[in-house]
Amino acid sequence: MYQLFGHSQSGSSAVEIALALCGVPYRRVDTYSTEDDEAAKELEALNPQKQVPTLQLADGSVLTEAAAILIHLGLSFPESKLLPEDPVRRAQIIRGLVYIAANCYTPIGIIDFPQRWLPDGDEATQERLVAGTKQRLYRNWALFADQFPATPFLCGAEPGALDILAAVITKWVDTREAMLSARPEFYGLLERIDHHPRIAPVLSLHWPQ
Repeated sequence: MYQLFGHSQSGSSAVEIALALCGVPYRRVDTYSTEDDEAAKELEALNPQKQVPTLQLADGSVLTEAAAILIHLGLSFPESKLLPEDPVRRAQIIRGLVYIAANCYTPIGIIDFPQRWLPDGDEATQERLVAGTKQRLYRNWALFADQFPATPFLCGAEPGALDILAAVITKWVDTREAMLSARPEFYGLLERIDHHPRIAPVLSLHWPQ
């Protein structure tokens, strides 16, 4: 059985959706990087960064990084339709997943924990860092929306891995509100993903309507 280290409303929710689409039984270990309990120690032993999601596979091997986990699951369970069958389109979806990881997921750590990046900075300096990072984050999402059109979803006829990750990560730090103003069509896509029957059953457990 798979073992998923995660937390409510975290990036692990994307992996939970993917595991449900793959039909894979798993056990969720509820923990987070800032916690200091037995579960957190177990997580740190598998992933020194103490980041969620961390997925331990049935053979005991460990996968970290949400994009990498989604790609692995999509390749291992093609019937899940997490990734397109067409290799050209699949390459673009993988590109999109890596784009989100590099340009939209990473800034969240700066916004949530500015003291990690400016340990000697005063409160005003940290606030400026957070404000600037938010603006960069919103810019990166706007550029994503411009580069990855929905037909009608990012992965094609049905929402897949890229749709799932985009829907989850845009729920943080007022990104949806920023996109409603900057890219209203992209905002509408995200709302459609939220309510799609492939996605809603798990996503609604983390973000009840």
